[in-house]
Amino acid sequence: MKTVSLQTKILGLIITLVLLVTIFLTGIIAYIESEETSENIGKRALQVATTISFMPSIRNAYKLDQPQTVIQPIAEKIRKKVGAEFIVIGNAESIRYSHPDEWKLGKRMVGGDNARALVQGEYYTSRAIGSLGPSLRGKAPIFNEQGTIIGIVSVGFLVEDIKSIVFDKLVKISSISLAVLFFGILGGVLLARNIRKDTMGLEPHEIASLYRDRNAILLSIKEGIIAIDNKGYITMMNHSAKSILGFTDDNQLKKIEDVFHNTKMYEVLKSGIGNKDEEMILRDRTVIVNRTPITEDNEVVGVVASFRDKTEINEMLNALSEVRRYSEDLRAQTHEFTNKLYVLSGLLQLKHYDEAIELIQKESAFHLNQNKVVLEQIKDKTVQAILLGKISKASEKKVDFLIDENSSLNVVPKNIDMIKLITILGNLIDNAFEAVENNTLKKVTFFATDIGTDIIFDISDNGVGIAEENIDTIFETGFSTKQAFDRGYGLASVKDIVEELHGGIEVSNQNDGGAVFSVFIPKSLNE
Repeated sequence: MKTVSLQTKILGLIITLVLLVTIFLTGIIAYIESEETSENIGKRALQVATTISFMPSIRNAYKLDQPQTVIQPIAEKIRKKVGAEFIVIGNAESIRYSHPDEWKLGKRMVGGDNARALVQGEYYTSRAIGSLGPSLRGKAPIFNEQGTIIGIVSVGFLVEDIKSIVFDKLVKISSISLAVLFFGILGGVLLARNIRKDTMGLEPHEIASLYRDRNAILLSIKEGIIAIDNKGYITMMNHSAKSILGFTDDNQLKKIEDVFHNTKMYEVLKSGIGNKDEEMILRDRTVIVNRTPITEDNEVVGVVASFRDKTEINEMLNALSEVRRYSEDLRAQTHEFTNKLYVLSGLLQLKHYDEAIELIQKESAFHLNQNKVVLEQIKDKTVQAILLGKISKASEKKVDFLIDENSSLNVVPKNIDMIKLITILGNLIDNAFEAVENNTLKKVTFFATDIGTDIIFDISDNGVGIAEENIDTIFETGFSTKQAFDRGYGLASVKDIVEELHGGIEVSNQNDGGAVFSVFIPKSLNE
């Protein structure tokens, strides 16, 4: 189906509207003009007839034997002056004493509309068909000195002449109407061009399609996006921006400084130069901001800013870091077992069978004790893999990593995915390893259980513990007791993930030294 352009629609609508209005108004004006013209000519005819009926010369002529000799010249002179089609003066029997056609003198008046004047003595206008054709007439009776009706005056204008007068007026009105129609079409063309310019040459269906696509894109983008106009008013804020910054209401048509007090969008608005990847604080959240000017005809008409929460970026980096550590732990475990297999192979080649058997028995006993709990009492594959990797890492670091024999754990719910488990357990166990690295006796204990409605993880160590003044701030982003770059994000990520799972995390110091981190995660989000 062919789509009609906006310009064609506007022109068609304006032309049709102007044409209909012009025709309608022309018809009304033509009717009013016709009625007014007829009424004015009728009044004029009656006024002339009345005036003639009171003329003494006309009245006195009726006393003569040949009244027409006096009346005819007077009537014709007046007729030519007033422009009437005819002035007919007759006696009480409607016999003509004057007429434009002299050969009709002495004959009876035609029309049959004289009774009201001759019998009732009225002054009036009428329409009738006379000897000259259909006409509009003014009738007036003629009285003598005694008040007796002695004659009648009939002044008439032909209907055709009236129509001609109305037609001339309609021609003038039509010329004005055509001028209005022309200017209406011209205005429609200019309006259509102006609208097309404002819409950048796009048709309404194209604009609607772009609007739908824009909304879908803005909803799908995880980054927050805010746009302002050249006066600093917010023209657009997507759902992600509201979510990141904690807004629930619509902030459109507000000044940007009323929403963000430390924005730098005005600088871009004035300079026309954008900036990228700038870190700043917006409503107590650290975000990475990009600002880009919006230009039209080489003029900056607005600014759009996109920003992403650095907390989420840090969480992602930490998760990737934990996955890498997990991979390195497994690689270390493989390397360790490979070394032991080489030793065992050498002992067998040297025929030191007793030493080989002793080595196998030691390794078997160690792994039997360690892996019994991991493989038999902990059923979740991800947790098993994490613990096996950390056992190998503990072996390298000479840390005694114990899995509490009372631990028991079934497969965790699907909402606690592998990345979340790696981030939570990986960070807490690695922190425990770091806490005991300066001890002579290095000991870290892991405990897990899912008895009840929560999954509980306990990681304890025999390090120096957490200073009392740091317990309340240990989970804040950027806090770390280690003086090193890019520290202080692990525990913050753990806390964020646990809270995302509607759980909780606690930290305390043991009586005999060291810290205990306890994580509580509901099995169901409805718990």
